Amino acid sequence: MYSLDEFALQAGLPSIDRGLLRRALTHRSYINEHPNVIEDNERLEYLGDAALDFLTAAWLYRRFPEMDEGGLTRLRSALVRTEQLAAFATKLNLGEAVLLGHGEEGSGGRKRVTLLCDVFEALIGALYLDSGIDAVWEFTEPLFEEAIAIALEDKSLLDARSKLQIWAQARYNETPRYGTVDSFGPDHARRFLVEVTLSNGLHGFGQGRSKQEAAQKAASDVMAQISQNSKISKS
Repeated sequence: MYSLDEFALQAGLPSIDRGLLRRALTHRSYINEHPNVIEDNERLEYLGDAALDFLTAAWLYRRFPEMDEGGLTRLRSALVRTEQLAAFATKLNLGEAVLLGHGEEGSGGRKRVTLLCDVFEALIGALYLDSGIDAVWEFTEPLFEEAIAIALEDKSLLDARSKLQIWAQARYNETPRYGTVDSFGPDHARRFLVEVTLSNGLHGFGQGRSKQEAAQKAASDVMAQISQNSKISKS
């Protein structure tokens, strides 16, 4: 089990207020056995949960400027789900630092996913109160970067336009360019033709009832070309 100073140092938070840190690491079961301790970490957990919701949304908005709100919502859910926050806590060895009652500890509380998630949120709440939102951003960004790389392996989280953006940024450090080529049909049933282009000459077309739908289909067209080219190069 870590002391407060040991934990603060290894977590990269050497200057955090020790009173706030202790509160963040105090589970309610510890309060039950130590009546002299006034407050557990549940209020900080509430604050940290709200801060993480905002920060993940802001971080993803900047990280993926072409992604629609549906894709951003799916990725945010992947980053703040209980299991992912518990994984962050495990990376920081929070389970070894949290103050637990004997009963909770004896039943495996230090490794319980929900408990680890809660204490990570409480730590974020404490860091926000101690140093503000910029400090929380700096602390969480490396965790988000590592987690998002794993989340993006689940292709079901992304639409075609997002997949193309990620591919183009990784390969050419550019953002695909979309343009409306044509629109046709009556006003009540208008259809749009959109083209997407990349500097390497790849381009695709898509047609839809809105520019957004057409852009998604154009991106799908290019992704299909990329997949086909990849198969040819491997054969």
